[in-house]
Amino acid sequence: MTQLLLSGSEGIPLTLLAANDYNDWLNGQDKPVQNWLGSTQYKGKGLSLIPGTDGSLSQVLYVSDDKDSHWVCGDLVNELPAGQYLLEADTQTCKLAAFSWALGAYKFDRYKANDKVYPQLVLRDAELVEQTLKMARSVSIVRDLVNTPAADMMPQHLGETMESLASEFGAKVTQIVGDDLLTHNYPTIHMVGRASHNAPRLIDLTWGDEDAPKVTLVGKGVCFDSGGLDLKPGAGMRLMKKDMGGAAHVIGLAHQIMAAELPVRLRVLVPAVENAVSANAFRPGDVITTRKGLTVEIDNTDAEGRLVLCDALAEANSDKPELLIDFATLTGAMRIALGTELPGFFSNDDEVAAGITASGLTVEDPVWRMPLHKPYFDLTGSDIADLANCGKVPFGGAITAALYLEAFVDEEISWTHFDVMAWNTRKLPGRPIGGEAFGIRAVFDYLANRFAK
Repeated sequence: MTQLLLSGSEGIPLTLLAANDYNDWLNGQDKPVQNWLGSTQYKGKGLSLIPGTDGSLSQVLYVSDDKDSHWVCGDLVNELPAGQYLLEADTQTCKLAAFSWALGAYKFDRYKANDKVYPQLVLRDAELVEQTLKMARSVSIVRDLVNTPAADMMPQHLGETMESLASEFGAKVTQIVGDDLLTHNYPTIHMVGRASHNAPRLIDLTWGDEDAPKVTLVGKGVCFDSGGLDLKPGAGMRLMKKDMGGAAHVIGLAHQIMAAELPVRLRVLVPAVENAVSANAFRPGDVITTRKGLTVEIDNTDAEGRLVLCDALAEANSDKPELLIDFATLTGAMRIALGTELPGFFSNDDEVAAGITASGLTVEDPVWRMPLHKPYFDLTGSDIADLANCGKVPFGGAITAALYLEAFVDEEISWTHFDVMAWNTRKLPGRPIGGEAFGIRAVFDYLANRFAK
């Protein structure tokens, strides 16, 4: 990725234009350029490769209907021949072009060789190049983790990923593994993961000045979800390698926070499990006493994400963070409500919710606040336990799941919960089909504004 963006002053000139600026630009060009565009029947939209008098490529023109989009060059990077292209433009245009250029060239090539040589974008602003590469890498981390098949992305692999991240930034990681989860009172994480030969674990990363404002991230790390004894059908199981998408999101967000050296005390908690089927798998009707002390009746073993999250959220309370944010691929109900590309979130803090929403619009990473409708909490009730892990009816499933999680968060803590797809179901500029980061750029922008140095 570092070779996609360069700082310098040499390269084939690249001009990015909005569609309504094309005619004015054309009128200012010399006759050979005007004649070339006319003879090739260029219509003032898309890409044109303009030759010089010697037949070599002398400049590139790209006209977009949405020049101000963060994804403006998401397709262009795949359309141009290899070479260096110098963009002379204002800072905002360069920023958008660089971001979409870097992510437009993303390919998951762990198992399939990618021999394509990509063009390089040259900008004069070295700092802008550096900052863009950091953000693009954070998104790529999420994509890589989600795209990796479960056989190579089990709880121990998530642990290794966080260890590597800690090593890069001087953070500290601890892992509580297997039966030690019971010793340290994380019973639901152990219960969900005990049927797998890949031992469940709670991965805990800390970074930053201990006296800085505390920001805690929690990510659902269900590395594969068979549904447990309430087994998923084949179609529902096909993409369940992505059920650790919440963990991937907080790892990518943590990378960006540490790379930007935000003045916060960061903690990242990832409960990592495989929801497998075995003789010791947890069962519908079982009752578990959680870390917080609340008892939960298991209505459906396929609602396991909220079970592993509830112990991690209960642990997050111990530090009394200023902000507690979790990400999870939690409910199909959210996808029914908002589709796959617009992540919904819940928050008990109106100011934080408004700030994240505004940041999402600023960086073109839109998020949508959903209601924590308190009367629906009754739907999580149980006749024999404090609550059940599923609502009594299929309606409002994303809300009842969020209300379940809220029961494990101390009232005085500002808490926000993201329910994300973590997967692109269609190809868009800069966003190939496969693993995707939703909402982390919005959250980072909010954090960067709130905790500016």
